[in-house]
Amino acid sequence: MRFAFIRAYRDRWPIAALCRVLQVSTRGYRAWVSRPLCKRQRTDLKVLAHIREHYTLSNRTYGRPRMTMELREAGLDVGERRVGRLMKANGIRPVRTRRHKVTTDSRHSPGFADNILDGDFLADAPNRKWAGDISYIWTSEGWLYLAVVIDLFSRRVIGWAASNRMKKDLAIRALDMAVRLRNPPPGCIFHSDRGSQYCFHDFQKKLTEYKMTPSMSGKGNCYDNAVVETFFKSLKAEMLWR
Repeated sequence: MRFAFIRAYRDRWPIAALCRVLQVSTRGYRAWVSRPLCKRQRTDLKVLAHIREHYTLSNRTYGRPRMTMELREAGLDVGERRVGRLMKANGIRPVRTRRHKVTTDSRHSPGFADNILDGDFLADAPNRKWAGDISYIWTSEGWLYLAVVIDLFSRRVIGWAASNRMKKDLAIRALDMAVRLRNPPPGCIFHSDRGSQYCFHDFQKKLTEYKMTPSMSGKGNCYDNAVVETFFKSLKAEMLWR
């Protein structure tokens, strides 16, 4: 670490003075500089190059976990600790600019469905578990409301609808699109929060028509619908807020 400090500040102060203050020999410093990199250091430089590339491609939004996943998909055998160490040492950190704002209004008269999903976001096949939610996006023309339906097996958005007003049929339009695309079997679970658009009779009637099983998050618990919440956060943080 002392040799690295000397190399970093050799343009500001004489090398001999730095060696004297840090109590190392100039001969030892020159030997350290001329010594070839070890295998671990060469691998770190290789991994760091990939980290910088994916960090730029992600618009400076990937943290340690997602960066590790990207590197593994690129064929690099790396762990989170190594990726985190290299990112921290080189000042690479995700840019987050805003906090989450609660928009769900559960103060309404229609009843709530049981939380059948109960935090189990894994599915063993497509069209077994779906999740939906509505979020808002600020545009140059005002607020835009976006409703999505996500298949929990692949985490793919399979239905969506947008409007400049929070209309009652917004969630229905997203559901209709997903059903037309996937044609789910009877019993497919549709999970949502307790927002009024999902509790109203018209939406519940659609679920019955499609032979789907309704499921709703617990009161005030955003973690019960974490997959869709995460999608909206990624969409805004990685694309819109930038």
